[in-house]
Amino acid sequence: MTLRNRFLRLLGTIGILPEQIIPTEPIPLKPIGMVRNRVREPRMEGWEDVSSDIIVRKDLQSALDGLEDYSHVVVLFFLHRVSDDERGRIHCHPRGDPRYPLQGVLATRTQHRPNPIGVSVVPLLKRRRNVLRVKGLDAINGTPVLDIKPYLPRHDAPSEVRLPEWATQPPLPPQ
Repeated sequence: MTLRNRFLRLLGTIGILPEQIIPTEPIPLKPIGMVRNRVREPRMEGWEDVSSDIIVRKDLQSALDGLEDYSHVVVLFFLHRVSDDERGRIHCHPRGDPRYPLQGVLATRTQHRPNPIGVSVVPLLKRRRNVLRVKGLDAINGTPVLDIKPYLPRHDAPSEVRLPEWATQPPLPPQ
């Protein structure tokens, strides 16, 4: 048993729950790259045909070696245009549509979340040095990229999933 686990067990025996020691200070993250595309304003839908270049920092170019052998990548990015007020939201309507039931923001894919981190699985069209061309990335021009990982179906696509009814339906037509 690690020292940390022993410490957590000791805290539990004296009545302090691990949730009470969740750190609240910021975590330092440095972008590894930036999104370049023609989309200038956030939008809810219509990303399927958007081609984007992810410009990775030159000092990380060799960290991309081998990534071109994958058909898809997982991109984590920082939704830099989400305001502090929007980060404070606790509930929202999925897809921004009040016809859907109100949900907790962590039960949706909204960008309005405590930590506005986006994640997308996208096809990797090509790599040229430190530039990755992808399609369907739902990030606007200038979005900082936090990480890129190869998509591995064995790890990233569970075989049995459960979804709420609203999530299994196509978007409602405009009112």
